[in-house]
Amino acid sequence: MTILRSMFGILGLAALVLGLLGMRQLAESSKTWFDTWYYTLQLYVLGADPLQTAPDWVPWQLQAARFMAPLFTLATVVETGRVLLAGEIRRLRSRTARRHVVICGDTPFAQALADQLFATGQRVVVVRAVPIGPFELRHRRMLGVAGDARSAEVLRAAGLRRARCLYICGDDDQFNHAVSVTAGTELQLRRSSPWIYVQLNRQQTCHSLQARRLGAASTNLFRLDYFHVDDVAARMLYRRHPLHPPAAGDPPMRVLISGDDSFPRVLLVETARYWRSVGGSPDQLHIDLIGPDAVRTLATLRARFPFLDRVCRVHPHDERLDTWLPRVTRSRYERIYLCHRDEQGMLDLALESPQLWQAASERVFVATYQATALAEAFHGGEHNDLLDEVGGKLVVYPIITRACDAPLISDALTERLARRFHQRYLEMARGGPSPTSAVAWSQLSESMRNANRAQVQGIAAKMQALGCVIAVRNGEDGLITEEELEQLAELEHSRWCAEREGQGWRHGTPRDDRRRLHPDLVDWPALAEPGREKARDAVRYMSEMLADEGFTIVRLNEPIGARAV
Repeated sequence: MTILRSMFGILGLAALVLGLLGMRQLAESSKTWFDTWYYTLQLYVLGADPLQTAPDWVPWQLQAARFMAPLFTLATVVETGRVLLAGEIRRLRSRTARRHVVICGDTPFAQALADQLFATGQRVVVVRAVPIGPFELRHRRMLGVAGDARSAEVLRAAGLRRARCLYICGDDDQFNHAVSVTAGTELQLRRSSPWIYVQLNRQQTCHSLQARRLGAASTNLFRLDYFHVDDVAARMLYRRHPLHPPAAGDPPMRVLISGDDSFPRVLLVETARYWRSVGGSPDQLHIDLIGPDAVRTLATLRARFPFLDRVCRVHPHDERLDTWLPRVTRSRYERIYLCHRDEQGMLDLALESPQLWQAASERVFVATYQATALAEAFHGGEHNDLLDEVGGKLVVYPIITRACDAPLISDALTERLARRFHQRYLEMARGGPSPTSAVAWSQLSESMRNANRAQVQGIAAKMQALGCVIAVRNGEDGLITEEELEQLAELEHSRWCAEREGQGWRHGTPRDDRRRLHPDLVDWPALAEPGREKARDAVRYMSEMLADEGFTIVRLNEPIGARAV
C-alpha cells in the first residue's frame, strides 16, 4: 500500500507539472500565471476551459496531463472512502475471519500480547472499548472491533465462533468474568470451540478459581483456563535464564529471594518446580527467603505445596534486605531476586549498591511491573542496549512484558496436568511394548493430546461421584479409601472407553494402533487385572498431581472438625 500510494503521489505531481507546461503553451500570451494554474487544476475534475473549444493543436505535455490528473483524482477518492469506511471494513473482515485469535481488553498487557501474536504471523482481532482510529491498526492482519466485549453482538463481530483462541485481558476481574460468561453462552453445545484464557489480577483468586474450574470441567464442551501474569513470568524467567545444578562435589547453589509482593511467593514455588525438572537434589539448592513476613509466608507455601521441602532447602528470615546484605558478602549467592512493592526504592538499591553486585556471583534480578522502558534501555539487544548491565550481572526483569507469551499462557493448568498424565503413562509403559502413543508430548498427535486433556476434565466427574470438591490445599490431603479407589478406577475406565470409542477405536487383540484396536475396550467386569491396575494408578496419581499444584480433595458432607478418611 505504501508503494502504491507513492506511485499515485508521483502521478499527481507529474500531472501538475506537465499540465502547467502544456497549458502555458496552449493559452494566449495575454493569460497570466494565475489563469494557467486555474486551468491546470481543472484537469483534476475532468475539465479545463481552454480545452472546451476543441483547439487544433494540443501540446504533448497537456495530452499526458489530461489523463494522468483524473487517475490521481480517482485514487484520492478511493483512498478517502477507504479511510472513512475503515471501521466498517475491519468489522466485516473480523466477522468473517477464521482460525484467528481474539484479544479483549484495553490494557497494555492486551496490546503487548496482540503485538506478540501478530509478530509470529497469526491473524489477530482486538476488541476494545476505546474507539479504534482509522490509522491505528495499519497491519492487514491486525483487525479490530470497538465495543463492550461483554456484549454477545460485539463478540460475534469479532468472529468468536470461528476463532482459535480467546484471551480476556481486562484490568478488572469482574469485567473478565463477564466476558467469559458471555463467551460461554455463545459457545455452549458447540463441538468445536476456541480455547478461552482469562487473566485474573489477584494471584490468590486465580489459584482458587483454577480449583473451581477443575471441578466444573466436565459440564461444558469448551476449554477455559485462568492465568496470572506472575505465574507466566516466573516460568518464562527460567526459560530465558536456566539454572543448572552444580557438579558432584561442588558446594550447593545458594539463591536469595527478597520481597514483600506476590511475585516472590510464585517465584519460590516455580524455582522448586524447575529444580525438580532438571534433576537437582534437595541438598544442592539452598534458598534464603528475605522479607518482613518470610516465616509465615514459607509456612503457608509449605502447607499448600508439599513438594517444596522434598526439592530444596528454604530458610526464611523476617528481615529487610539492606540489613541482611552486610552479612553475606563473604559467602556469595549465585542469584539474587528482588521483588518489592516499592519498585523505585528497589531500583535505587540495585543501581547504587556495589555491595549487592558483589554478593551475587551470577546475576541480580530486579522484578518490576512498571519499569518496562528501563528494562529495554538495559537489555534492548546486542547493538541497542543503552545502559551498562554491571558486567552482565544486573537484569531488570519486566514482569508484564515477559508474561506476554502466548505459548506459556496456553500451557495453563489443564495443559500441564494433561502433560503430566502423559508423562505418567510413559513411565508405566517403560520396559514393555512401545505403542505409537509412547512418545514425548511434543511428538504426540493432537488426538492423543485431547485424550489426556479429557482425562483432566474427567477429574470433575470423579469428585462428584465421591461427594467431594477440589480446594486450595492447606496442609492436609483428603485420602481415598480402597473401596473408593475401586469405584473411581471403574469410573476412569468407563470414561477412557467412551473417549477412545468416540475416536473410532474398538475392542481387538492384540493392540493395533493403525487399525485402532485395543484389548482393554471392554466393560469393567471383563477387564484383565493389568488394565484395572492402570485405572487405579491413574486415580492415585490424580491425588498426587493435585497436591503438587496446591490443591486437595475436600468432602462436603464430612462432620466439622473430622479429618478426611
